[in-house]
Formats: sequence, structure tokens, C-alpha cells
Amino acid sequence: MTVHRTRLHRSSRRVVAAVPTTDVAMRSGLATRLIERLSSERGDVPGWVLITLMTAGIVVALWAVASDQIVQIFENAMAPFLGGSL
Repeated sequence: MTVHRTRLHRSSRRVVAAVPTTDVAMRSGLATRLIERLSSERGDVPGWVLITLMTAGIVVALWAVASDQIVQIFENAMAPFLGGSL
């Protein structure tokens, strides 16, 4: 019986897929750039920055509109754990 283990970290090796093409110039040019771009681990940094800024904006807007209600909800939720002395 064999046991397969799952890796929880990224491998430092890059896997490059074989490109089925016969033109050497094509393989060394466009296909190589495409493979490098697809195998890049850089990610979508501008997208994550935009999501983070939008989330911060929503929190600020909600806090500006409903700060009293948010504080009251928090105090009501914490009262049983603190002996009702908030």
C-alpha cells in the first residue's frame, strides 16, 4: 500500500510545459514568453491593492454612518462575557 503526501508549500522548481510546435523560431520566441508568463508566481498585485482599498473605504463609510449602532452591538455582544459591566 502506498501513501501519497500532499505538499503544503510551493516548490522552488518551475514546471515548463512542452509546446507542440515544429517551428524553432516560434518556440524560442512567442511560446517561450507565453510559458514564462503563465508560469509566473507574481500574481495580480494591483487587483489585491484595489480590493484592500475598497474594503477599507467600505469600513470607513459604515463607521461614519453607523458608529453608535456598531458600538452598541459590540457592547451587547460582550456583556455576557464581562459580567454585564460595560
